[in-house]
Amino acid sequence: MDPKTEITIRLGLFVGVLLAMLLWEQFAPRRRPTVRRALRRGHNLALVVLNTIVARLVLPISAVAAAEACGVRGWGLLARIDAPAWAETLTAVVLLDLAIYLQHVAFHAVPILWRLHRVHHADLDFDVTTGLRFHTLEIVLSALIKLAAIALLGPSPLAVILFEVLLNATAMFKHGNVSLPKRIEPLVRALIVTPDMHRIHHSIERSETNSNYGFNLSCWDRLFRTYRAEPQAGQDAMTIGIESWRNEQQVERLPGMLALPFVDPRRDD
Repeated sequence: MDPKTEITIRLGLFVGVLLAMLLWEQFAPRRRPTVRRALRRGHNLALVVLNTIVARLVLPISAVAAAEACGVRGWGLLARIDAPAWAETLTAVVLLDLAIYLQHVAFHAVPILWRLHRVHHADLDFDVTTGLRFHTLEIVLSALIKLAAIALLGPSPLAVILFEVLLNATAMFKHGNVSLPKRIEPLVRALIVTPDMHRIHHSIERSETNSNYGFNLSCWDRLFRTYRAEPQAGQDAMTIGIESWRNEQQVERLPGMLALPFVDPRRDD
């Protein structure tokens, strides 16, 4: 795929989903904001811009380009399976989603990785911009893990671009300060991660933080027994963030977010 076409597709869908979620949050918010929304969102989005620039400078190849290179060389497990294109694409998207789930669990379980990932969890509120808020080093490391998964699986470029689009869209959707109608939400949650399901993962309660890791498909949490249906305090009363990190000046400002992994880890056990 031509790099310009890939960027156009991804950027267009990213902006479209982001604007749609911002409008949804504006007119039908799930919870009342607890932090000054405009300033907080501004710093979260500034981190996105910084991460995009750094990733473009540091990473030599995109995920789609890596898939194309693997296809030319015949690398990957899927390259050895004779299956229809649609089945290969579906299998690749599902397995890549599983890889992201396992990566997410590892970023919580391994202390040095958690120090990076806690930038995402230290957000004192929960909305669409939370889904874009990750430390720059985590972004680079996640991209390298994704490239390794692509080399192992050998998915087609089409499967990778579909996965990338789904990953970005569902990350924004599941972090939205929104909710689905009560009759519909359980049906949607049976297939994909919903905002009410993932919001529990951002609870201040550690047992709830260590649940509902799924990015797109909700089945992995049920399969690996990390699923939690509801927070103990309820969706409205649940406190968002990390107990040790409640200083708004530190956790909701770009310099503080970038420094957070390197601050005394004894404060966050």
